[in-house]
Amino acid sequence: MGEGKTHFEVIVVGAGVAGIYQIKRLVDLGVDATVLESAADLGGTWYWNRYPGCRFDSESYTYGFSFSRELLDEWHWKERFSGQPENLRYLEYVADKFDLRRHMQFDCRVETMRFDEANDLWRVTVSDGRELTCRFVVLAIGLLSAPTMPRLEGIDDFKGRSFHTYYWPHEPVDLTGKRVAVIGTGATGIQLIGEIADKVGDLTVFQRRPNWNAPLNNGPISDAEMADIRSRFDEIFAACALTPGSFLHGPQSKGFYEATREERLALWDRLYDEPGFGIWLGNYREIFMDEAANAEFSRYIADRMRRRVDDPAVAEKLIPKDHGFGVQRLPLETRYLEAYNRENVHLVDISETPLVRATEEGLRTTERDYEFDIIVYATGFDAITGAYDLIDIRGIGGESLAEKWKHAPSTFLGMLVHGFPNLLMPTGPQSASASTNFPRGIENGVAWCTDLLRYIWDRGYTRAEATLEAQERWTGHVIKMYEIMLMRKAKGWFTGYNSNVAGHEEGTVRYFVYNGGTPKFVGIIRDVADQGYREIEFGTAAQSSAGKETAAAAQPR
Repeated sequence: MGEGKTHFEVIVVGAGVAGIYQIKRLVDLGVDATVLESAADLGGTWYWNRYPGCRFDSESYTYGFSFSRELLDEWHWKERFSGQPENLRYLEYVADKFDLRRHMQFDCRVETMRFDEANDLWRVTVSDGRELTCRFVVLAIGLLSAPTMPRLEGIDDFKGRSFHTYYWPHEPVDLTGKRVAVIGTGATGIQLIGEIADKVGDLTVFQRRPNWNAPLNNGPISDAEMADIRSRFDEIFAACALTPGSFLHGPQSKGFYEATREERLALWDRLYDEPGFGIWLGNYREIFMDEAANAEFSRYIADRMRRRVDDPAVAEKLIPKDHGFGVQRLPLETRYLEAYNRENVHLVDISETPLVRATEEGLRTTERDYEFDIIVYATGFDAITGAYDLIDIRGIGGESLAEKWKHAPSTFLGMLVHGFPNLLMPTGPQSASASTNFPRGIENGVAWCTDLLRYIWDRGYTRAEATLEAQERWTGHVIKMYEIMLMRKAKGWFTGYNSNVAGHEEGTVRYFVYNGGTPKFVGIIRDVADQGYREIEFGTAAQSSAGKETAAAAQPR
């Protein structure tokens, strides 16, 4: 597993979906590499998030890796949208099949990374006290792997059980007859509430702001259907590569205003009852960009939600009023809205009666005290950059990456940062991976980073760094893509909003994701490679900075 070694050519940080694929590519090339993982085992998000109801919102067979035909033929997805236990088993199966665990080090949290300019090396300290060195670091850390707790007085006073959904206990949690509080109604809360409403004694949901949602419409995959899927994997992955989000669902070719009202309603009725993201991503393009189109569609979804909730007053509290449907990532749900029809489920609107503090017995609002056996914090994440901020990363001249990104990240293609040579991010901020069907984006990012490393090794370089000009151009391009999207107005993690994180509550847009879609993004990064990586400076440790190979960057197209 590499614990006795102190130097590697490449250190990969994170053994989730991205880290597993990255180490597979490096092992295939015979590169001396290791993976450092803070958890006790691999899996990333599927290792940590064990809360009831946790599952894919991508079709399972579009989420798995595509690099091995043998793997595709062997694995049988049991559900259209697979749950966490099965997803973790899949990743374990992949690692064992390709003998990848021997390249991984667990319970090994990276604490600091410092670039040694004289030797073109990264010096990496880990939680067991070791210092490791490597030529290149690949940060394969999760987009949603820095959970945030509410800034609530007295959290430690509560005498019952409490935990963030990210840290849901590995051992079974008996909910039978328990008085349970769930704080938060984002994607995680929506999954959890729908799953446990009929299993607990009493459930109280504390909602700060409602989220739009739509049915997942999950179901089993039979042997015959899985056999058919296997015969069409090339077609399935090719279809994903052509859609903006790398899902099977692509936008309508017909425009919103080209369709009659009756045609629009017929389409929406069909999509609402179909599995997956079709109601969001298989819709008219205009709902993402045009205020009037989005408003009409939002009224449609609000009406569908009202039909499913018996109490009109509760229904209205569950319908967002501050943003339109689909302008931030859509939570898909199973029995979520119906949960509020149960006598044992209660909704507390903390925009009206705010939470004051946790008490020994439960929670206190401005209106009353509540007693609970279990409090679950479904309060989200410091998304995209939060996991980077957990590591003290220092580049040229000791510059801090956290300080550099304090107000907003700036990258080249979402995969390189000026001032931080030899640091690669296959799914970094401002890449398309953050806003797409994740493994499809991962494979694009890992492939590009691996090809760049091969280019460097083939030419004997020891150092690669994006130019400042290229980084500024790319960030400007990312910002421009936000300008045409209604997303720019939303308070979701695509725009860096999380009021539990200091500095995020002001509502300032942090340009986290690339909104141009997968086909455009892949075309851009391929052009960069095909043109000899002209936006990147290369050199060797023996060269002075004046001797480095440089060239001007091409404009993103």
